[in-house]
Amino acid sequence: MMSIPKIITSALLIVTVVSGAYGQDEGAAGRVTPKELTIPASPVFDLMGVTPSQVTRTSDIKDFKVDWSFKSWKLSPNLAIQSQPFWEILYNRKSLEKYQRASGFMRRLASVDLSIGTVQNEENDRRIGGAIKFNLIKKSDPLLAKELYADIPEKYDTEKKELEGRLKELERKLDTTQQILDKPAIRKAIKETEEQLFTIGSRRNEEINARATIFVLENWNASWLDVAIGKVNTYASDSAGSLTKLRLNRNTAWGFWLNGGMGIGKYMLASALVRTSVYEEQVDFLLRDVVTGEETNEQAVADNELWSLGLNLRYGSSLYSFFAEFLYERRGLKTAIEALNEHFKVANDNQEIVGSSVHWTTVHPYTINFGGDWRVSRNLILNYGMRCLFDKRWKMQTFTPVVSISCMMR
Repeated sequence: MMSIPKIITSALLIVTVVSGAYGQDEGAAGRVTPKELTIPASPVFDLMGVTPSQVTRTSDIKDFKVDWSFKSWKLSPNLAIQSQPFWEILYNRKSLEKYQRASGFMRRLASVDLSIGTVQNEENDRRIGGAIKFNLIKKSDPLLAKELYADIPEKYDTEKKELEGRLKELERKLDTTQQILDKPAIRKAIKETEEQLFTIGSRRNEEINARATIFVLENWNASWLDVAIGKVNTYASDSAGSLTKLRLNRNTAWGFWLNGGMGIGKYMLASALVRTSVYEEQVDFLLRDVVTGEETNEQAVADNELWSLGLNLRYGSSLYSFFAEFLYERRGLKTAIEALNEHFKVANDNQEIVGSSVHWTTVHPYTINFGGDWRVSRNLILNYGMRCLFDKRWKMQTFTPVVSISCMMR
């Protein structure tokens, strides 16, 4: 298990690099609009369970995003990419009014979220998956806060016309004046006017972002409800990274889930998760010949499902927050013996199953996570947490630090 100082050092290293690359706001030429209340983990990472918080917040982003997740000081290629294709095709780089005039159905369609990702787990297996998630209910949408930004276009259009008119007048005055001593002052005024014109786009963006920050501060814990579906395959891999065998256990599954939250006052957010994972589970066991005593290794595959129920309580603001959560998980088939009795029949009466040999991948029913997040900039958030797994007798099995970084690619 990695040490906490090493994981913090790795996280800060990535934050420094990524913040330098993507931490700047859009330039003056770009059309800036406030797009998200938070920067959530990618849905495929939700399904894989590799985020610090397993009961995550809404994933209604309006840009491309990349996530890193790691439990080791080595920067493994644990990567997820997320985007919203209908938003990109129908509304991005278009007038914001088109989105604001759209029907509720079309706005829900614009929230459809695709993500693909891969991680390497503790057994060095390579997990590859994808997920689709979309928003059903959203109490506050920054893009619909028309009154918050309504005066900005006219304000800066008027200023631009005034500056252009002043610049023409100063240039005419410079060309026609007969007073040589007046020319330096006119040139200085021309330079100042050009600088004001050059920065009008960035000043406009700064005012939009300042107002968006106020909106986010007031609505960071707005209520929402998301629904999602995803698929993850897990492969055994060799030292060269080649995929050798598909694992048949809970790590190779279809997942279906609902994730929602509700604000409590100004500083708290309560959220919940209901998820079912449908998968095939491999059961390994021994068969013994009661006559000869010969034992042979056998395998069977059982259809199984895993139910996950989670509750999360978060305290903080849009810039930082702290959380504690509880996750309960239960198989559809409780024991490997049950699965074997249902899906495997011995060939004849001379064979018996060696009961002590029957086993499959362990699922610990109780998980307690605690941690927080820090929004380093508009485009970057660092999530961190501690994960405690308990068996059915509440005996602690693991205590693992988890860190993830999410970066908006804009």
